[in-house]
Formats: sequence, C-alpha cells, structure tokens
Amino acid sequence: MANIPIGVPTHIQKICSLYKRTLRNLESYYDRRHVYRYHAVLLREKFDKIVNEKDMRKAAEMVKQGEEELFLQQHPIPKKFPKSPGGVAYERVVTPPDWVLDYWHPLEKAQYPEYFKKREQRKKEFIAMWEKEFGKPDPKDTHH
Repeated sequence: MANIPIGVPTHIQKICSLYKRTLRNLESYYDRRHVYRYHAVLLREKFDKIVNEKDMRKAAEMVKQGEEELFLQQHPIPKKFPKSPGGVAYERVVTPPDWVLDYWHPLEKAQYPEYFKKREQRKKEFIAMWEKEFGKPDPKDTHH
C-alpha cells in the first residue's frame, strides 16, 4: 500500500519519475558502467533544462515529449532486479505455512520445548475463540 500515489503528482514529481525511468532504460542498453555514466550525464543536462524552464506550458510540453521519446526508445528486454516482479528470483523464497509444524517428529519438537508448549496453548486459545464466535462444528460436517 506504500506505493499508491496520493493526490495529483506535481510537475517536479513527474520530471523526477520520468528521469528515473529513463535512467533505468539506459541501464538496459549500456552494460559498461563508464558508457552508462556518459549517457546519464547527457540525460541529466536535458532534464536540467526542463527543471529550469520558467514557462510552465513549455515545461509541460517538454515532459510530454520526454514521455513520448522514452516510449519510442524502450528497450525490448528491460533489465529487472532479481527479486522484483518479473525477476528471476521473484517469490523464490517460500515461507512454509504454520500447519507444517504439526507434522514434526516428537524428537524434533523436543529441541524447542518452550516454543511448542506456547504454540499448543495458543492453538487451544484460538479454537476456544473460534467456538465462542462461530459455535462448535456440526459432527455431520466433519467428512469430506
């Protein structure tokens, strides 16, 4: 929920967003750091002109042209971070659900006695809370 924009973005926010997206696009094209930095410096010069423009109509038109230019020059296979959506390691680490602990061997559970004692207590509290709120389950509904 933190990435949901609130309100209408300002002119400066639009410029910053366009600048960042354009830099990311440059990263996709240039894998050598010094070549990328050269093009990034040239890009920064273009964006400084937009920021320093006093006439808002011209500045808005420049941002619009920048958006179109970025769209036309998008890399066909954009670079993605590994753990970002679409990356090679996205959702690779799977957190096992809690019920898996119920199938541990008693010798494994004996290594963590305090944890499993508290866990069993919490399971009983949860069942009591559930039955208080929704009632006991009907015995004829126990089969599948």
